[in-house]
Amino acid sequence: MSLDVPTALLERAERGEVDDADFVEVVRVSLPYAWEVVSRVARELHSGTAEFADNVVPPPDEAARGQLLRAMASDAIRGGLERHFKVKLAFQNCHRVAAFPIAAVGGETYSTFIGTRAQLLNQSPELRNC
Repeated sequence: MSLDVPTALLERAERGEVDDADFVEVVRVSLPYAWEVVSRVARELHSGTAEFADNVVPPPDEAARGQLLRAMASDAIRGGLERHFKVKLAFQNCHRVAAFPIAAVGGETYSTFIGTRAQLLNQSPELRNC
């Protein structure tokens, strides 16, 4: 799944003139399901008192799953989303995206969430091929 980059932005990128706002807008338009998930968990984090907010609902179809995987697997996309929403994203399996406060990185809750034990405990047979 590729990003749908407008010609004008592609031309600016060829000249080296790209800012985060333009890039994030391309992500929002190109990966609407991923955008919805990330924006929701970021909004929940910022509006609540929990240490993190996460998505535990599987994507509705393979296209949506592909969008989420694309967003989380790309350092540029993930980093752009993190800067835009002012969060640190963490990812498990094929749909569990979590938003943490940036200050939580290195802390106990964040380290536990991204640790190997949490990854193993978050497995199930129905997620094996996701």
